[in-house]
Amino acid sequence: MDRRPDIIIFNPDQMRADALGHLGNPAAITPNLDRFAQRDAVSFRNAFCQNPVCVPSRCSFATGLYPHVRGHRTMQYLLREGEPSLFSELKDAGYYVWMNARNDLVAGQIPGLLEQHASEIFYGGDAPAAPGPEQPDPRGKPGDKNYYSFYRGKLKKDRDGRNYSSDDEAVDGAAKRILSFHSDRPLCLFLGLMAPHPPYAVEDPYFSAVDRTKLPPRARVLPEAGKPPMEERLREYMALGRYTERDWTELRACYLGMCIKVDEQFQKICDALKAAGRYDNAAIFFFSDHGDYTGDFDLPEKAQNTFENCLTNVPLLIKPPKGVPVDPGVTESVAELVDFYATAMDFAQVSSSHDSFGKSLRTILADRSIQIKQYAFCEGGRMPYERQCDEYHAYGGDPSDRTREYWPRQQAQLDSDAHEKGTMICDGHYKYVLRTGGRDEFYNLKEDPKEERNQIDRLEYRPIAEKMRSAMLLWYQSTCDLVPRNYDKRFSDEMIWHRVKNICPPQHEQAVKEKIKEGAVLWRSLPSAGHSAADRRRPCFPVIYVCVFTVIPDLHYRRKSC
Repeated sequence: MDRRPDIIIFNPDQMRADALGHLGNPAAITPNLDRFAQRDAVSFRNAFCQNPVCVPSRCSFATGLYPHVRGHRTMQYLLREGEPSLFSELKDAGYYVWMNARNDLVAGQIPGLLEQHASEIFYGGDAPAAPGPEQPDPRGKPGDKNYYSFYRGKLKKDRDGRNYSSDDEAVDGAAKRILSFHSDRPLCLFLGLMAPHPPYAVEDPYFSAVDRTKLPPRARVLPEAGKPPMEERLREYMALGRYTERDWTELRACYLGMCIKVDEQFQKICDALKAAGRYDNAAIFFFSDHGDYTGDFDLPEKAQNTFENCLTNVPLLIKPPKGVPVDPGVTESVAELVDFYATAMDFAQVSSSHDSFGKSLRTILADRSIQIKQYAFCEGGRMPYERQCDEYHAYGGDPSDRTREYWPRQQAQLDSDAHEKGTMICDGHYKYVLRTGGRDEFYNLKEDPKEERNQIDRLEYRPIAEKMRSAMLLWYQSTCDLVPRNYDKRFSDEMIWHRVKNICPPQHEQAVKEKIKEGAVLWRSLPSAGHSAADRRRPCFPVIYVCVFTVIPDLHYRRKSC
């Protein structure tokens, strides 16, 4: 490559993998992404996020670490000082990092922290507010069927015939930066959208474009299906029992309409890269942080500790920069979003400042038949005592205030049994979920692709479930913590000085203190003076005596106990 490639990341929020036409949904309309996968990129059918809600997933894919490694398992614990991300590392390596202010990544209470991860932040907010829904008061009153559904329906247009949202403003800001970027530095651009995150709302032509008759069947709620208690709690509090199949159809079609608009916005970024002459040498990543129920199991939105494919299987499309071989099309290879971090760092030719757990997908891009990992993992939920992990306490929940649209989810999380910690392992064929409360799950995705019935008690699946359980234990042991690469001193400067002061002549005190401050610690053989070789290799000996002998070479050695 003539120069380091640009790294372009297009990151919609809450987009299911099956919202893409080329991944098999007959009702999906994503011609630009379908063409991108056919001609220039590899699309991963079996790509999985590492947590089914926003913040933990972003903290994971931006660092290459699983959520449990540093405790990023909640919506309220973001990257803090001393936690590098792909963006800060690329910035430190000479990249010009542009990102919009769709954050969910860096702790907002720490002044200047976001600026450590970006060279330029596009805040937006300068465009007039977009028109709202055509239907007045689409939520209705408490008790109405849409009150907790997140459904808004068709949006109005302004006098220019548009519904110009904050996403549109960010996309235009990103395109403008691409077209005006004339620096010799490589560009890293991270564009995070809100869509197709609920509320489910979009304007025409997108709203009306989806053929409702082509929508595939929803995942059903079956009696005695052995599904997670969280889903039962959510259905109880959302009270969507009066939702008809026609209502779900409109909600699902609206969601796919939002995805059509995302598809067009992605093409706008690709067109800007081509116009600027930067497309060929750009590594382009399109992926979502997690998915959305969108009517599956009679639920909208998401949950933080359930792991069906509608929530965990995400679109992941990668176009490598020129000079890197690519075999365009769909691959069945298993991938995780932590692999995005490893792949982007690989293309950028930047070494990570910390150990990470993803694998570069470069070889799969060159040959879609290659498998580099057997399993993908996803995790969520909390232990009963972790009140800081539920959204109810973090947002100052009031059980009497049921007006908030997220009240059902926050209320459901108060049930520690329902919100129990769980971990998923999946190979694209089988899926096993381990839960702290013992209500494990197992699915054969070939026989039951919608995961409608938990098969954990079927005898024929026990050997597979046990094998996956063992693989999960090995994965946890391999990724359970992260040891920093920098070293700490076992002795403070003051500790060292008090060890040295009795053998240091007063006239050399300042010089020795300076040497201690500089960290002049060298291993050196010392006179025996009655000490064994093992004693003389104890850390305090070189720390104490080398500092003194470096400054005062002719100082006679005096025996001194450590």
